[in-house]
Amino acid sequence: MAKLNENPTVYAVSRVERAASVDDIDDEDAPEPFDATEVFDLVRDIQDPEHPLTLEQLNVMEVKNVQVDNQKGRVVIRFTPTVPHCSMSTLIGLSLRVKLLRSLPQRFKVDIFVMPGTHMQEHQVNKQLNDKERVAAALENPNLLQTVNKCIAGLSPAA
Repeated sequence: MAKLNENPTVYAVSRVERAASVDDIDDEDAPEPFDATEVFDLVRDIQDPEHPLTLEQLNVMEVKNVQVDNQKGRVVIRFTPTVPHCSMSTLIGLSLRVKLLRSLPQRFKVDIFVMPGTHMQEHQVNKQLNDKERVAAALENPNLLQTVNKCIAGLSPAA
């Protein structure tokens, strides 16, 4: 199978060391807040479906494109496909969604979007990635689920 982006640009990755903090929370039962860096750490090592590289290495995912609203229980991720006609965008978004659904507390609603202006079918990809029924139907496909699981596990599906 021919790759759409045969020679992608590979970017340097940097690990942000977060200082441990002690919050003065009176309510021990209050849910622990998440921040954008924590959420980014969950998805940065997802493998690209086409290349033996992570989404961070391909600059598909950046911490600045993660928003967390603890009060509303919402996480918004925007990702940038490597090419404007990337046929793997839906698979990348699905991998992001599954990873976050498996990793975050259920109180969070997750929205996944293609970065505006970066994909020729941006509206269609966004619609598919944020429709519960479409996501559920996609994950019922054993081959697609296997590919998503490989991406999440850091194994190259392309290999």
